[in-house]
Amino acid sequence: MDSLLKILIADDHPIFRRGLCDVIETDPSLRLVGQASNGDEAVRLIRELDPDIAILDVNMPKLSGLEATRKLMEDRVPVKIVLLTMHEDVDLLNKALDLGVHAYVLKENAVEDLIAAVRSVADGKTFISSTMAGLLLRRRAQAEALRRAKPGLESLTPAERRILKLIAEDKTSKEIAEVLGCAVRTVETHRQNMSAKIGLSGSHSHLKFAYDNKSTFD
Repeated sequence: MDSLLKILIADDHPIFRRGLCDVIETDPSLRLVGQASNGDEAVRLIRELDPDIAILDVNMPKLSGLEATRKLMEDRVPVKIVLLTMHEDVDLLNKALDLGVHAYVLKENAVEDLIAAVRSVADGKTFISSTMAGLLLRRRAQAEALRRAKPGLESLTPAERRILKLIAEDKTSKEIAEVLGCAVRTVETHRQNMSAKIGLSGSHSHLKFAYDNKSTFD
């Protein structure tokens, strides 16, 4: 029986993919069983080759790494996912973790982090590149500080939080109403209620508050 960990790598950049393969092949306890250049091919090969761990780039043709992961999880394919990305994006990290991704590795750290990520995943642990882990901790600290400073945030409704997120995208009340499918007057009422709950005043207070704290309204 093959006791080596079977690894599949999917990335649409052939030179970078080759580099990843070289990293995997330096470890005698790992066996590279396949490569893919797009998400659709990755899903097909994962089903065919039954790797223990699949290393998927976030941005790929046909299916993104997240879309491929979602498909595999929905179909209950028994593979653990290491996601590769060049984006230091906490929202993307949270989406990946919610989907069941086991490791999240920045491409700039791939050479240093990839083997450690594979080892952690094989041991049933989660691995996040240190840069992203730091961003995540800072975001949580910011959210906690905001909750202490603005206790009224806890009483915001899901609709009010969504409106704040749209305000942070610099949308007007009219544009927000179009997105939500409601009347402008309804949006204005929500804005007045939010002002009362979190103590905002002034014509641009919503925009400044929403923009400064947009990461907390997901």
